[in-house]
Amino acid sequence: MHDHHIGMIVPSSNLTMETELPRMLRAREEADPENRFVFHAARARMQHVTPEQLRAMNAQAERAATELADARPDVVATACLVAIMAQGPGYHCTAEDAITAALRAEGAQAPVISSAGALLDGIAALDAKRVAIITPYMKPLTQAVVEYLTDAGVEVVDSLSLEVPDNLAVARLDPADLRKHYQQLDLARADALVLSACVQMPSLPSIQPVEDEVGIPVLSAATATTYRILQELGLPPVVPNAGRLLAG
Repeated sequence: MHDHHIGMIVPSSNLTMETELPRMLRAREEADPENRFVFHAARARMQHVTPEQLRAMNAQAERAATELADARPDVVATACLVAIMAQGPGYHCTAEDAITAALRAEGAQAPVISSAGALLDGIAALDAKRVAIITPYMKPLTQAVVEYLTDAGVEVVDSLSLEVPDNLAVARLDPADLRKHYQQLDLARADALVLSACVQMPSLPSIQPVEDEVGIPVLSAATATTYRILQELGLPPVVPNAGRLLAG
């Protein structure tokens, strides 16, 4: 039996990253009890999803990474998709490099992933060229996500902004509502649906039901992050009932 230690850098007001990832990996443990998962979180202050608070939170990432280094995690995931994407195309590489440097300075060798980079990787793994997305953000921040994906070669055929600026309020959104929200999107040209382009907006209970309804792959920032975590741990990226990306 092997314990895999997962470090997470999360916004101080984030509730969902520390809920959905453990739920997915606990479900995986039931199928593969030889591999267990332990979570360690460091927090960076952020209450409202505004450009100013997102920039301030990014500035705390290296401090948070230094704290996580003491736990010697096996992998570190930084989890605020829009904080990275709002800084401009390709910024996930810059953020991952900075966190990696902070870990290495403290003797920790964990690989680093970001939810922003993981979403791109998940879309690529599904061989999706065109996606539709749902975000909880105000429209200007959703547009920043659209531009980020577009710069990476992913066409966003439609998007829906729920316009919830308070980050705690985002965590309290009912994931079941996504089964209605997605119906506002035009999916005719979409290869995949990003049901939640935000690790704070709960979506896990709706991923598989919506995928079964729409007939195209459905993923989220959280399922994509889980996919990359399992890859970095050298484990098959398989989680039951979490969409095609994690179906093996």
